[in-house]
Amino acid sequence: MNTNDGTSQTPEPRTRNLGRVLNRRRILGLASLAAGNFAISVWMGQEAYKWLPPQASSEAVLVDKLFSFMTAVGTFIFIGVVGTLLYSMIFQRAAKYDNSDGPPIEGNVKLEVIWTAVPIMLIIWIGTVSYKTYDQMSILGTIAPKVMATVDTVPGEPRKPVPGDISPTDNPAPIEVHSRQWSWEFYYPDQNVSSTELHLPLNQRARFKLTSDDVLHGFYVPAFRVKQDIVPGKEIDFALTPIRAGRYRLRDSEYSGTYFASNQTNVVVESEEEYQQWLGAIAQNPPQAAENIAYEEFSQAEQGTISLGWATVKPAPAPIVNHTSSEKDPYE
Repeated sequence: MNTNDGTSQTPEPRTRNLGRVLNRRRILGLASLAAGNFAISVWMGQEAYKWLPPQASSEAVLVDKLFSFMTAVGTFIFIGVVGTLLYSMIFQRAAKYDNSDGPPIEGNVKLEVIWTAVPIMLIIWIGTVSYKTYDQMSILGTIAPKVMATVDTVPGEPRKPVPGDISPTDNPAPIEVHSRQWSWEFYYPDQNVSSTELHLPLNQRARFKLTSDDVLHGFYVPAFRVKQDIVPGKEIDFALTPIRAGRYRLRDSEYSGTYFASNQTNVVVESEEEYQQWLGAIAQNPPQAAENIAYEEFSQAEQGTISLGWATVKPAPAPIVNHTSSEKDPYE
C-alpha cells in the first residue's frame, strides 16, 4: 500500500478485535454521549405534550403518554444516528488524495448480536406499550375496562388512574351517530331528540352507535385523540369519556367526496346539569332543516343561481333536527 508521500507501507492484518478502535477512554466518551442523548430525549418527550390539543378525554391522557414515549424513543435514535454521521463527516474525514482503507476489522459476533438484538427488543417494547394503551382505552364494543390507568412504559413505573367515570352501567342508551355526504346527525333515543351538534356530559362514559348512510366516513375529535372509521352497512359500538368542559371540533377523517372538508361540527362537553337542561330545551323545539353548506350550494346550482364549477354527487338533504348548529359557532 502506498502512503501520501509515495512510500510503501505494509497492510495491517485483518482482525476481529474491537480493542484496536475502542479503548477505555473512547468507551467512557461514548457512554457520556449516550447519557446526554438520553437526557435530551426524556426532555423532548415531555415537550411533546405541548404540541397537542387540550386533553379533553380519558383516552387523550393515555394516547398523549404513548406519544410522549414514542417521541422520546425516536429522539434518542435520531440524535444517535445523525450525531454519528455528523461526527464521522467532520472529525473522521479522510485527507485529500488519501485512498487508504480504515482499520481492517471484520465480523465481530458480539457486536452483530448486539445490533441485531437491540432493534428487535426496541420494537417489541414499543409494540407492547402500544397494545396495552389501546387495550386500556376499550373504545370499541360495549364492555369498558373496570379501571382505566396509565400504561407503564418502563418496568416498575407506577400506573396512575385516569380521570373520568368509565362505568357504562347507569348510562343511557347509546347516542346514534348518522354520517352522510355531507352532514352529521346525532339522535338521543331516550329523549327522542336529534341535533347536528353533539353534546356530552362531563366525566361520564359516552356510548355511540356509529352508522353511515352512503360511503366511508371517519368520526374524529382531535381533542379526544380518538378516531373511528364508519363503514356503510355496519353499526359500530364506540365509547369515550370526556373529562374537560369546552367546545371541540368533530371532523370527517376519511375523504368522502366534494364537500368532505366542510363535513365538520362541534362537540360540546358540559356538566350533567347543563346537559340535561339542553336536552330538555331542544325537546321543545319543532324539528327543522339544519344548516348545510353542501346541500344549499347544490340546490342553488340546480336552480341556476350559481355555478359550482366542478362535478359532484348530489348531497344528502339537510337533516331535520330539533337543534341545528352553525359554522359560525366558536370552538377550541
